[in-house]
Amino acid sequence: MVLQQLDRTLQNKHQELQDLFSGMEQALIAYSGGIDSTLVAKVAFDVLGDRAIAVTAESPSLLPEDLEDARIQAAEIGIHHEIVQTHEMDNPNYTSNPVNRCYFCKSELHDTLKPLAIARGYPYIVDGVNADDLADYRPGIQAAKERGARSPLAEVGITKLEIRELSRMLELPWWDKPAQPCLSSRFPYGESITVEKLQQVAKAERYLRKLGLKTLRVRSESGTARIELPPSEIQAFVINHDIPALVEAFRSYGFLFVTLDLEGFSSGKLNRVLQQPTVTAP
Repeated sequence: MVLQQLDRTLQNKHQELQDLFSGMEQALIAYSGGIDSTLVAKVAFDVLGDRAIAVTAESPSLLPEDLEDARIQAAEIGIHHEIVQTHEMDNPNYTSNPVNRCYFCKSELHDTLKPLAIARGYPYIVDGVNADDLADYRPGIQAAKERGARSPLAEVGITKLEIRELSRMLELPWWDKPAQPCLSSRFPYGESITVEKLQQVAKAERYLRKLGLKTLRVRSESGTARIELPPSEIQAFVINHDIPALVEAFRSYGFLFVTLDLEGFSSGKLNRVLQQPTVTAP
């Protein structure tokens, strides 16, 4: 009964999404290739057909394999897909990595997409922001809203879990794809971001994925790589893999030290510093 109720709820929300796009003459989707924006692209194409376009921003903070995934998924959906270059790495407000770094990233993205949408006659730019994102610290949402972007998933009230369930219901083969935020999210606020550092993290995470691991992060701080895995996988990881070889590989990428986070993977872990209580001297 609970599953049937869940299915009905998702079916209703799916219909709301379709109705939302039916009210748009044309739409340009800010498409990262992640599960959120890919669901938006799927529904937009189902409703609008060739009046919907998916555009992916390519930059050093995007893994090349994620860009390839975006291409493959767009082709399977059938939606027209284009790639643009963004240059957030030229902005010191971004590379200095302040707590609102994402604001400058999304500003660059939408300042790139908006002229393209206007030139092509697309009155709407939509993104993959969902209902759960609205309760998280996401300064990039403000930048997108300031530039007129809409967030269909959030407008309909679709959560992260519902995105996966709806993607599965629509038989999208990537419904269980792990979340993959930009590589800049691997660095603690205040540590500068460079192309070299981004490439170090990319190589490290690629190494771990070749070992068969899916959900993971390699956080980087002052030359130290901190590996995050799901808690249930930590023991098997230590027992079953060649740790000295891993350390040697990470050292070759430029890391001085390699550590394993015993707490395990947690999305947005670096935002904890924003929640620390202020202590005043007596």
